[in-house]
Amino acid sequence: MRIVYLGSPQIAVPPLRALVGAGHEVVLVVSNPDRRRGRGGVASPTPVALAATELGLTVTDDPLEATNVGAELGVVVAYGRILSSAVLDALPVVNLHFSLLPRWRGAAPVERAILAGDDVTGVCLMEVEPTLDTGPVHAAVEHPIGPRVTAAELSAELSRVGADLLVDALRDGIGPPTPQSEEGVTYAAKLSAADRRLDWSLPAEELDRVVRVGGAWTTFRGRRLGVVAAVPSDLDATGAPVVDPGALLGSPGLRVRCGDGAALDLLVVRPEGRSDQDAASFTRGYRPDPGERLGG
Repeated sequence: MRIVYLGSPQIAVPPLRALVGAGHEVVLVVSNPDRRRGRGGVASPTPVALAATELGLTVTDDPLEATNVGAELGVVVAYGRILSSAVLDALPVVNLHFSLLPRWRGAAPVERAILAGDDVTGVCLMEVEPTLDTGPVHAAVEHPIGPRVTAAELSAELSRVGADLLVDALRDGIGPPTPQSEEGVTYAAKLSAADRRLDWSLPAEELDRVVRVGGAWTTFRGRRLGVVAAVPSDLDATGAPVVDPGALLGSPGLRVRCGDGAALDLLVVRPEGRSDQDAASFTRGYRPDPGERLGG
């Protein structure tokens, strides 16, 4: 099958490779424009554009080029842009969406599923419509969310699952889709910096989920402190009001009191302007006092 593939981040690379490996003719890859990354400010291609170049495929950042290459199908995986009616009118387009629709329509389904404490998610192969993730679903598969999985790890798992789902659906022939239910609709808005800030008045398990999403942060002595890895401690939550949430409890390591009376052990942190440090290294360098607060 002659396919135009539209995708940008790393999560979209395995499905692209799977299509090529299955013998489909990917006549064009559409990805977001090169971005300046890192302190050097050098523009670099997206992971999908890099993979496409490695595979010898033609790459563009103009989605309108998909309308004139004789493709039979467009496949979207985390492209990151809304397709115009000109593209949707020119060829049928399907999308691999990393949730069980209609739950978590939108830009951040993996992160929102973890933040909500969902036990299961999945991948849907759906028709693309002008409205956001509302199209009927051709195929879907469930996938468990592990109790300690990070958003990066879950994204990689779902990418592999989605690649198999896509190849199987194209091999067997994409049948008639099933309209989405209007019950249970939730929206997965893109996370902001405020969403990733650790509010120590919350229970430890909720804060742990924020850390597992990635980009979590708090403050220490007036400066930003990233929290790269953490785990709820084995302290029992009392349910009683906590006088000073965010207080460091002292040994072992960086143990922080949370709003439910339990604690969160910070395993790896990133002081502002510095590289990642484990709790022991941070403690040796900064010598925090028991009772000193984070987030104040």
